[in-house]
Amino acid sequence: MTTSGHPVLPLSADEVLTTTRSVRKRLDLTRPVERSVIEECLRIAQQAPSASNRQHWHFVVVTDAAKRKAIGELYLRARLDSRATRAARPFRTEEQASIYPRVSESADYLADRMGEVPVLVVPCIEGRVDQKPLVEQAAVWGTILPAAWSFMLACRARGLGTVWTSRHLAYEREAAEVLGIPYEEVMQAALIPVAYTVGTDFKLARRDPLETMVHWDNW
Repeated sequence: MTTSGHPVLPLSADEVLTTTRSVRKRLDLTRPVERSVIEECLRIAQQAPSASNRQHWHFVVVTDAAKRKAIGELYLRARLDSRATRAARPFRTEEQASIYPRVSESADYLADRMGEVPVLVVPCIEGRVDQKPLVEQAAVWGTILPAAWSFMLACRARGLGTVWTSRHLAYEREAAEVLGIPYEEVMQAALIPVAYTVGTDFKLARRDPLETMVHWDNW
């Protein structure tokens, strides 16, 4: 199946939604990613809803090797900074605690190689929410996050892997300087590495029972 010329995996909507994994070790760091497939995924992202239909989102697509290296270094620095707090993180279940070391090792693997990923995408939105009331923050995050997630789903359908990361925001101002983002006017929301995956089969993840997170009528 194809859309605008790029092959789309034979997945149903439910399969795309349930198999869009956080891909780190299976990112192919050696295979180039075409500009046209990124643009195709971003056109799909544009169809996401936005508060008051303002569409005041932006996506900074980083392919320049030097800039990818610089952003990767910021991400790694932030990842290393967080090492002490990671050890003290509480978990809701023993299973989550047992899985965490593997997830953390995978995240460290990516942190060491972030600057080598073929494409880094930084979803941004106009305006800053640092000192805004919660209701205003919700409107802003509720605009950029659906668009960014739609982009990631579109990537999955085309054999591209992604993972939502935000650790680099500890050095958001420095990243803004690298990428020419006007820091005072535009807020970065995440850093999404994008690459073709080694293999395209991804399984459903284990999740806690539904009754542990769903509340009918009362908490």
